[in-house]
Amino acid sequence: MGNRKVLAISASPSATSKTARMVEAVLEELRGQKIDTEHVVLRHLDPGALLSADAQAPSVAAFLEKVAAAHGLIIATPIYKASFSGLLKAGLDVLPQFALAGKVVLPLGTGGSLAHVLALDYGLRPVFQSMGARHVVQSHYICESDFPKTGEMISLLDPLWAALRHACENFVYSLTDDERAAMLGHPRGALPRVNSQ
Repeated sequence: MGNRKVLAISASPSATSKTARMVEAVLEELRGQKIDTEHVVLRHLDPGALLSADAQAPSVAAFLEKVAAAHGLIIATPIYKASFSGLLKAGLDVLPQFALAGKVVLPLGTGGSLAHVLALDYGLRPVFQSMGARHVVQSHYICESDFPKTGEMISLLDPLWAALRHACENFVYSLTDDERAAMLGHPRGALPRVNSQ
């Protein structure tokens, strides 16, 4: 597969975030496949710099470098009021317009009920497409009631988490060197030249 780097971005403002716990379980799965992973928790960035989009601030500059170096991104957010978190909005706003160009994205969400399940596809997928993502893997949403008790590990080998494991498998395949994976999404080939004569 080559040396693929995956950056996970979790966007919950909570110090006891279920979203971050889910991300760590996914990254553990990827590490088992020898994929280089890193996890950025947006609430750990300088809030003033993030809200003012100060790309020169050390924490924001480091975040931008990590996004640029990643082949794939796992972007996870709690869903509030049928939309992704304001923290994620601030994190995406600080990125350049085409920061996701050529990258594979796996959107993940958590929320109180299945009523919010479409928020990822309706709210986030268009944003990722506008930022040039090569391929946005089918999103995955988890209800808070599906989580084990606080402190208990999440294992993607557990049958209850099989759908998330499947989403991860699709994400990993999309990162491969297989020429068919390169055609996922909407590849933008060179436009035909127009003869101006």
